[in-house]
Amino acid sequence: MNAALAEIATLEGTKFMKPIIGITSRDDYTGRIKINLVNHTYIDAVIEAGGIPLVLANLQDLDDIDGYIKTLDGIIFSGGEDISPLVYGENPIKEVKNISYRRDKFELELFNRAYGKGLPILGICRGIQLVNVALGGSLYQDIHQQIPQALGHVSTYRIEGGYHTIDIKRDSILFDIFKEKKIQVNSQHHQSVKDLGDNLRVSARAQDGVIEAIESSNDNFVLGVQFHPEAMVSEHKEFVCIFEYFINQCK
Repeated sequence: MNAALAEIATLEGTKFMKPIIGITSRDDYTGRIKINLVNHTYIDAVIEAGGIPLVLANLQDLDDIDGYIKTLDGIIFSGGEDISPLVYGENPIKEVKNISYRRDKFELELFNRAYGKGLPILGICRGIQLVNVALGGSLYQDIHQQIPQALGHVSTYRIEGGYHTIDIKRDSILFDIFKEKKIQVNSQHHQSVKDLGDNLRVSARAQDGVIEAIESSNDNFVLGVQFHPEAMVSEHKEFVCIFEYFINQCK
């Protein structure tokens, strides 16, 4: 093999050495056109942390999910619509209005297959809730209706900055990442984890007791956060560490 061909072979062999990270998306409409949508901050955070982002369409044929599983090194379950309470055995209260049954069906199956294969999983906002429900847990359908002492959890202004504090357990993934017991996070959710799913433990709470982070208690790497670290990276670089830690697990 001549030098030029050897160099091409070497480049081909290293072309996809960075972990390929799937990012789930939400169904939306632009006029009459149906689209799959994901905030670019997720993509930017994965790239900055050393991964290759791949936006995942909500497949209708669930057998095709195996194609994703074979391709991906890890999955980020992103934010978006409420999960249908029917999934965890409840009927919706009036505050639950934005549901995607197609996304619920796809993501629950995607999680189950990824979890079964041991792929690292990061859940963000809706994603932490998806992880919990997929493992048999439940949700508060609306924090302010169902948790009387709840403080503020919905801020749509300056999501790049902190809105409230969270208390991190010392023996947790988040503490390994931040080396802090208390940090400021943004907040843009009206639902939260209620009853924990199987093989999960709480790793952080807000001052009012609302669960802000969960992680796996077995050998699978699963981390879920209720806040949006990807939106904070631009002004608070320390939040890229969550993605770096996750992507290191995907190598």
